[in-house]
Amino acid sequence: MFLDSAWAGRNYRIQTAATVVSGLGNAAAPIATAFAVLHSGAGWGSAEVGYVTAARTVPLVVLLLVGGAVADRLPRHWVMVGANVFNAVSQAVLAALVLLGQPSLWALMVLSAAGGAGQAFYAPAAEGVILQAVPVEHAAKAFSVFKMAMNGASIAGAALGGVLVAVIGPGWVLAVDATCFAVAAALRVGLEQVAVGREAGGPGLVHELRVGWREFRARRWLWAIVVQFGMMNACVLAVEAVYGPVVAEDRMGGAGAWGAAMAALSVGMVAAGPLMTRWQPRRLLLVGNGGVCLFGLPPLALALGLPLVPVALAMFLAGVGTTVFVVGWMVTLQQEIPEELLSRMSAYDAFGSFALLPLGTALAGPAASAFGLSGALWGCALICAVLAGLVLLVPEVRRLERAVPAAVGGVPEPEPVTSG
Repeated sequence: MFLDSAWAGRNYRIQTAATVVSGLGNAAAPIATAFAVLHSGAGWGSAEVGYVTAARTVPLVVLLLVGGAVADRLPRHWVMVGANVFNAVSQAVLAALVLLGQPSLWALMVLSAAGGAGQAFYAPAAEGVILQAVPVEHAAKAFSVFKMAMNGASIAGAALGGVLVAVIGPGWVLAVDATCFAVAAALRVGLEQVAVGREAGGPGLVHELRVGWREFRARRWLWAIVVQFGMMNACVLAVEAVYGPVVAEDRMGGAGAWGAAMAALSVGMVAAGPLMTRWQPRRLLLVGNGGVCLFGLPPLALALGLPLVPVALAMFLAGVGTTVFVVGWMVTLQQEIPEELLSRMSAYDAFGSFALLPLGTALAGPAASAFGLSGALWGCALICAVLAGLVLLVPEVRRLERAVPAAVGGVPEPEPVTSG
């Protein structure tokens, strides 16, 4: 088994296990939240779903840079534990309000915002931990296995979440998400602290943010991809969190159908995992952007009014593209970014990639009102296609290559597919 391999140390195993646990709840929570809004009895629709989703993304964007700097200064595992506990509490309160019946829109937005704040501190620390957990020469395989485990949890979480929302209601599904956060926090207590090469009494937080910004700007391939994803993610989240649930409620049978579609996305991510453990393309970002080209298929399928099976196939292919990109991206970050800057670079990456999420989700409802739901979906598909092409105008994106460690005699030595 992969997790028994020599490169899969204690921190890698614990972080992977905790990510699987929290991933189960995280995959179900957006479905539960969307249908909690749609089934509130207040006559809410796509606009209100968009507002609640946007409320989560605002603090996520605003606090990410602070979260990255904090994760480069404090023990990363304790930052993750604190964030998980905070999210467990906020989701438990949200679940209680939904179960008690007809929560106000403002209450839903405030608690969604609390979840986003916790994620802003968790995400940079988590990426720093997993990047530190394995040697560079095993990075592609380790990241592929990590993504397979995480996406396997997403499959189960999305599929079960959709069914459970239909059977027992969204409030209980949100309660399960809160429990998953609590269990993940308990697991992460066991992570071993890894030094990041920082001196005691070093410069302050503002200085470190400035250093991070300088290093971020100096890498054109980095900020080009981040700008691309800043615009693309706004469209993707609008489709997955707003338009998809509305279409499913209107003509696909409700929460169970959209849960199946989201599960197909995760199945695609997992299916591409074994490929990425074997295939090590030389041009990491060029090949990764080939995967990005598939992101426009789900909005295209929904815009065409296709039934569930073709929509699920489009989601599956988008999932394949996601894994192809993410594995190459994580290998690139580990290869090109100094270890002491990993969390800050991850924070700037996430900040830029998520910066337009509040705008995208908040405008999803008004866009559907102005252009029709089909017109809004066509727009999302077109934006994804254009962005996938534009980023290739940056030479570094096309040319950045994998650094292959040489064996004795200077000849690159291939890794075995499995070990242990």
